[in-house]
Amino acid sequence: MAKFFVAGEYQDSEGKQATEVRNPATGEVVDTVPKGTANDARRAIEVASGALKKWSEMAPAKRGAILLEAGRLVTQQEKELTNLLTREQGKPIRESILEIRRFVHTLDHYGGMAKSLRTGAVLLDNGRHGLILRKPLGVCGAIVPWNFPVSLMGNKLGPALLAGNTVVVKPAATTPLTALRCVELIDKAIQAGGGPKGVINVVTGPGSVVGEELLVNSTVRKIGFTGATDTGRRVMQSAAKDFKHVTLELGGSDPMIVCDDADLDRAVSAASVGRFFNCGQACLAVKRLYLFDKIADVFMEKLVEKVKKLRIGDGLKPDTLMGPLHTAGQRQEVEEQIEEAVKRGARVLYGAQRPKGGDYDKGFYLQPTLLADVDPASRILQEECFGPALPIVRVKDLDHAIEQANNSIFGLGSSVWTRDINRAMAAAERIESGYTWINSAQIIYDELPFGGVKQSGLGKEHGNEAIDHYTETKSVVIATETQSEAGGGE
Repeated sequence: MAKFFVAGEYQDSEGKQATEVRNPATGEVVDTVPKGTANDARRAIEVASGALKKWSEMAPAKRGAILLEAGRLVTQQEKELTNLLTREQGKPIRESILEIRRFVHTLDHYGGMAKSLRTGAVLLDNGRHGLILRKPLGVCGAIVPWNFPVSLMGNKLGPALLAGNTVVVKPAATTPLTALRCVELIDKAIQAGGGPKGVINVVTGPGSVVGEELLVNSTVRKIGFTGATDTGRRVMQSAAKDFKHVTLELGGSDPMIVCDDADLDRAVSAASVGRFFNCGQACLAVKRLYLFDKIADVFMEKLVEKVKKLRIGDGLKPDTLMGPLHTAGQRQEVEEQIEEAVKRGARVLYGAQRPKGGDYDKGFYLQPTLLADVDPASRILQEECFGPALPIVRVKDLDHAIEQANNSIFGLGSSVWTRDINRAMAAAERIESGYTWINSAQIIYDELPFGGVKQSGLGKEHGNEAIDHYTETKSVVIATETQSEAGGGE
């Protein structure tokens, strides 16, 4: 059985219960992890608090060098980590490789920022000088989901550790194994670089217990959360008691608009990858496709042919292009959304069935699904569809497409395909989302800030802006003895 990682070593839980981690492709048990208690979480928080002073007082350049070394250690274990990630999460091995490399890229990005971190200074009245200092927040909680359990953890660890914070990670109960191993490697780099034990810790267990302790414990000063919008709302409510800082990366229902002058072949490939990567289980997946009438029929024909070529199977098989959904419940939810759309008049262009026979009967498989003529009131358009089903809607023009795209409580990502720069910029300006891709697949860049609007989140991950969310500013005024004092106030 795997254990917690606290204070630089694997430790047992005070409780006796454990959770099985199963392979979504086969149903086989990969390992078990402790079902942590509130006391387990408190112990990890205390350890992180004890490590804070030494870690925060290290020079940023030293912390950056440690992050770079951590990335190197993870890269050395890439084969082991990608295999483990596929077994516990279900995604194809080629996607696991991309996720581990994304994690390393994030560590490298923030490690490389270390020597360029600056504070501000300004000349005030009477020759006084003003300084703006940036201080770490303290102990941070990182609550990570199951769909990208490593890369989404990295989004929190990179800026948090560089800024001088210590961290307690609460991974998803179904995907803790690769995260535990990666944290062990980061800790190895920290200790080799002269840092203390306990800078980064992992406690597994239910969100209602371990996650809740991170939210209500007054020692924790920041929560970085990625997950469902409803859960994010509860995170805000719990964190409000102690005025904790929060960053929330929540649900999305990303629209993709294809204009009548677009490069259709490129757009078809982007729609297929954008919807069915990780079996559609991504916040930033293409979840609503809006096609100009003029090109709709041709586009759908091309897309059907593209999707037919997606090989479904166990992610450990090298020819697999789409693995299973992560859980039986997740598959059932997507099937119910598809069924409801069909009842409202949607046409199934492809898919909507469970592949049967042999290994398919062991896992949570569902065919990639394309739906046309979808009623705007359908659940699959109004809710987030977290699985391999894509609703397609015809639109008259760009104004109509943007109107439909904005008809959502979500505002995470979006994309538009056109050769007309005026159309492209109009869409970028008017679509209500935190990220817009123009003639580009949905790829997140560490160099750019990322975060949603409306009910898709609060705060930013990635980019220099992420550092802002893991620090607080302090203003300092410096006066010499020769300067006269004058009273005042705000």
